[in-house]
Amino acid sequence: MAAIPEVRTDHTEKSTAELVRDLTDQVGRLARTEVTLAVREMKSKAKHAGVGAAFAGAGGLFAFYGGAVLVAACVLLLALALPAWAAALIVAAVLFAIAGVAVLMARKQLKQSAPMPSPAIDNAKEDIHAVKEARKQ
Repeated sequence: MAAIPEVRTDHTEKSTAELVRDLTDQVGRLARTEVTLAVREMKSKAKHAGVGAAFAGAGGLFAFYGGAVLVAACVLLLALALPAWAAALIVAAVLFAIAGVAVLMARKQLKQSAPMPSPAIDNAKEDIHAVKEARKQ
């Protein structure tokens, strides 16, 4: 939360117009600070979403290659060339393992890119609550 300037408690020295002007300035500064915080959070979340999408793409690519190798293994199995198809199955298993790791990494990145900037919203709610409490006094 942004640092709020110190508020004077001796209201007798300021006119109502000055107090209203000060309040307007402080609310405007607070709103700009909260918007800046929200923008920073959204940029960070967009970055995580981009990285997650790249890992998902990599996972899909390796899964495709794994499928291609698995098909080649089946062809070689039918051709009864035991050493060749065994090697192809091993390569396919490795490619699928890489795809699984990439998908798990993508999932982790995408979870970090929730659409709403929750800390900024929480701070704004706290600020609204503080203003309401101060208004009651």
